[in-house]
Amino acid sequence: MDEIRGDETGGGTGGDGIRGTAAGTAPVPLSVLDLVTVGQGRTATQALRTGVEIAKLTEARGFHRYWVAEHHSMPGVASSSPAVILAHIAAHTDRIRLGSGGVMLPNHAPLVIAEQFGTLEAMAPGRVDLGLGRAPGTDGATAAALRRSDRLNEGADEFPQQLSELIRFLDDDFPDGHPYARIHAVPGPVQATADGGVQSAHRPPVWLLGSSGFSARLAGTLGLPFAFAHHFSAQNTIPALDLYRSSFRPSAVLDAPYALIGVSALAADEEREARRQVLTGALSMVRLRTGRPGLIPSPEEAAAYDFSPMEQEFVDGWLSNVIHGTADEVRTGLDDLAKRTGADELMITANAHGGDARLRSYELIADAYGLPRPA
Repeated sequence: MDEIRGDETGGGTGGDGIRGTAAGTAPVPLSVLDLVTVGQGRTATQALRTGVEIAKLTEARGFHRYWVAEHHSMPGVASSSPAVILAHIAAHTDRIRLGSGGVMLPNHAPLVIAEQFGTLEAMAPGRVDLGLGRAPGTDGATAAALRRSDRLNEGADEFPQQLSELIRFLDDDFPDGHPYARIHAVPGPVQATADGGVQSAHRPPVWLLGSSGFSARLAGTLGLPFAFAHHFSAQNTIPALDLYRSSFRPSAVLDAPYALIGVSALAADEEREARRQVLTGALSMVRLRTGRPGLIPSPEEAAAYDFSPMEQEFVDGWLSNVIHGTADEVRTGLDDLAKRTGADELMITANAHGGDARLRSYELIADAYGLPRPA
């Protein structure tokens, strides 16, 4: 496969839609990462409806983008099909950017992703992002089932090649003589070359996602925007961002680095209630890390759970990376994090058992920063 060239990755976007504008008194643009979590006693239908409500609320309050993340074989996370969810969200929103945070590229054929996100771009012109990761988004056995192969490490190692192929499909620019030169991702640029064809000038900007240095360096080398998973790899955040910035080479996409970080944050009317809500996510992570994934437990179950000393140590460490409390406390935590990391954008994920708590959190954070209210 051809070497990836940074000056080819823009698709004519010129950075359009990548750099957001901070609203209200927020230090940087604020965005949303939705895992479409399913709590005990609730259905995936309810979780997806909550996703629509969150997208509509945050669009109205001036958040920059709404992303969903690909996960598999996790009963408490209903975001296995980002493109399907984003199509649903697109039908209920008008302005907020929509994207994947991310699609796990080794799980899919690049042509399929190009077709899916070309379709999304046709549905919501000029507001679709394509965030890509190289992890499976699940355990090894499930990844093998998805990929019809047990060569999982090989799949991750081939990520740069897969990325090159995907970008070629998005831009429809395989060179003459290439085996794929006559294959086209549709919807896509080829439609503009057909008789009477008219095609949008936009195509989804590609983001690289990561929780370590690999994607940070690759994104910098290619001049692409970078999203780091601070919400579950906080110890690597600053080293990865430093590596991204030091590796950055200007491209047709960006003339300077642009990095967002995913951050767990939940605001409630009282600090005690915030703690009660985030403990549900901590217990869910304990169960996931010990091979017992399930639905998100209720606050009552989480409060009554008898954590072993080892589990409690994990919970304490986990919650130390979740900004939670009253709206003022969360605002202070987000401000400090933005200053400490130099992140260009904060993408907030609010994990809790029920949709009401998550919606209230985004509302309180918007109020704390004086984000606009719809007329």
